[in-house]
Amino acid sequence: MNKIILTVFRLSLFAGLLILACCDKEEPEPETTTVTDYDGNVYNTVKIFNRTWMAENLRTSKLNNGTMITLVSDDWNWDFLDEPKRCYYNNNGLANRDVYGHLYNYFAAKSGILCPAGWHVPTKEEWGTLIGYLGGYSSAGGKLKESGTIHWIDPNTGADNSSGFTALPGGYRTSDGSFEQIGYAGFWWCIGNKEALRLSYNSISVSSHWFQDSYGGASVRCVKDP
Repeated sequence: MNKIILTVFRLSLFAGLLILACCDKEEPEPETTTVTDYDGNVYNTVKIFNRTWMAENLRTSKLNNGTMITLVSDDWNWDFLDEPKRCYYNNNGLANRDVYGHLYNYFAAKSGILCPAGWHVPTKEEWGTLIGYLGGYSSAGGKLKESGTIHWIDPNTGADNSSGFTALPGGYRTSDGSFEQIGYAGFWWCIGNKEALRLSYNSISVSSHWFQDSYGGASVRCVKDP
């Protein structure tokens, strides 16, 4: 009888260990908290709803196939040639690169290879899902904006950054090469019809900004492929 009990115990123990081993294999890998671009820049990420977003503006100088993105400082060359381009606000990389990242033209944004492999520039629909989850276009801005007035102009209305997105007011570049609204507003490309999302220092709403052509310059936040 003791031998039978011992055998049953051993079989039960083996079965339990087998189940645990199977469960361990089926558990999903933990969500990463950073992503690295082709240049080696490391970005914090944040999971909002069911998608993972960069929590910083893109600042890569290369497409994810290694191709250099042309850095343009002069106004004339900014509005010339249909190719991916980038710049720093006011052409001041020392002051603006690490905080606000690059401003990219629409040719870079729509290239399909601007973001790190496995990530992409969000579509209008993906932005819409994010904004809808955070309360809609009339109020989601406060949850997206970095709180305080270190980077945003006072009063930075309603900003609490409860989403962890940490949106910054990097401004934009016009098609004629001039720079506008740093500190006052942030602009982020969405794919489709040369459109960018806009957040403002004096509002909790989210609005759209349409560039007249593909030569405008805006910030980029990448979202992880589903």
